[in-house]
Amino acid sequence: MGQFPFEMKILSALQIRELDAFTIEHEPIKSIDLMERAAQECFDWIINKYSKEHSFKIFCGLGNNSGDGLVIARLLYQAGYKVQPFIIRYSDNTSDDFKINEVRLFQLDLSLVRNVYQISDVQKFEKNDVLIDCIFGSGLTRPTEGLVAEVIQLMNNSKQATISIDFPSGLFADKSSISTNAHIVTADYTLSFQLPKLAFLLPENEKYIGEVHIFNIGLDQSYIQDQETDFELLEIQDVKQLIQTRKRFSHKGTFGHALIAAGSIGKMGAAVLASKACLRTGAGLVTTQTPTSGYSIMQIKLPEVMVQQDISKNYISEIANIENYDVIGIGPGLGTEKSTQKGLKKLFQSYKKPMVIDADAINILGLHKTWISLIPEQSILTPHPKEFERLVGASNDNFERLRMQSEFSLKYNLFVILKGHYTCITSPDGKCYFNTSGNPGMATAGTGDVLTGILTGLLAQGYSELHACLIGVFIHGLAGDISADKMSQQAMLSSDIIDNIGAAYKLLELENEK
Repeated sequence: MGQFPFEMKILSALQIRELDAFTIEHEPIKSIDLMERAAQECFDWIINKYSKEHSFKIFCGLGNNSGDGLVIARLLYQAGYKVQPFIIRYSDNTSDDFKINEVRLFQLDLSLVRNVYQISDVQKFEKNDVLIDCIFGSGLTRPTEGLVAEVIQLMNNSKQATISIDFPSGLFADKSSISTNAHIVTADYTLSFQLPKLAFLLPENEKYIGEVHIFNIGLDQSYIQDQETDFELLEIQDVKQLIQTRKRFSHKGTFGHALIAAGSIGKMGAAVLASKACLRTGAGLVTTQTPTSGYSIMQIKLPEVMVQQDISKNYISEIANIENYDVIGIGPGLGTEKSTQKGLKKLFQSYKKPMVIDADAINILGLHKTWISLIPEQSILTPHPKEFERLVGASNDNFERLRMQSEFSLKYNLFVILKGHYTCITSPDGKCYFNTSGNPGMATAGTGDVLTGILTGLLAQGYSELHACLIGVFIHGLAGDISADKMSQQAMLSSDIIDNIGAAYKLLELENEK
């Protein structure tokens, strides 16, 4: 889902309105001309997507977002497409730019616009109709009701292809919509402008927004850069400049010694995946601590890794020789045995450097929440949603969960990487980064273990905790994208991601050369 073609902050709906106003005042450009610019981008996309065999039913409210819809209607009509704009007359008030574009349509064809005063005023849809939703934009603050809600319900029930302009009508940009019981347009495509909205990035809204396309309409860049926001998208432009080049006289000690503490009886694959990913990411030395039953597996599968055997046969009970390592990654396939729990607590009490904590190590923390304060500051936790819930508690919606994640990072001075489609990184300074690489093919066993290895490998090389998070999450997703291109999303294995870490690095190098 989605195309985000340039660096972007994520601003609130209020900030975006202020950005529009600032651009109009300082470019200078009239608001009616800015509307024309936005509608032209949408028109170009629409005619590239659909032939003249299709007809377009455009649903407009009475504000500026609906003005966009009237411009799109005019452009389609002038290009020879079949188009029918519907204006939902839920009020007597209209914006000035809406009125201007309504008059322009009347000048083309007095019979073109159809007014909707009741739901029966909307004619039956035909097979090739494409519905365009321009009723409300991202500034909506209250649930839809009355005639508008009826029109939205009719659109959704029709099963026609639906395009929302700027934002699906009825959806909120900066807060959850799922508890409102309001009608919300379920778009197949959302065509939005300049910057993404926070709602685009949260799973609860996937069914409403469809595939998102963001168009650059020339809003003032200096104003965007001056805006304070806790939310940003992480893209290839951000990551490529963080990659360190290797000096010619480097040696394996230059790039750190990492310990991966992972595996238990029946789960040694997790240790193999995390350790191999750590090596492939560039750590100079990797030691893996495993139960004694995993010794042969590690030696055979990964001859490049040194193996430190636990005193226990089937699980890890105590992490030894911690002073030898620059960083420790712990959790994949660990299990939650009582002895493992005690060993993890002892590690937290004795190891003072930031570490990477994943999987069963997080589940153990969920059983002993008072131990969270023992975790070395600036450590990185990598839960999936259920692990996060065990650690921090349940939330009512994704917006609340995001707030809880950020508050957790702030309270304990930790980085939290909440895994998902737009993996979310929260940092101790209150910032939140949404990753844009990756694909649904990565929803397979072991991909979290790979991420743990990547992050541990980056910390071993001396990257800061923040940069390790940003680079690690992006490379993980990018290697997943390369794997999907080669294998298909359905056939991907987590080991394919490891095999394509090198290709991901190469792509970042090529980007740096541009």
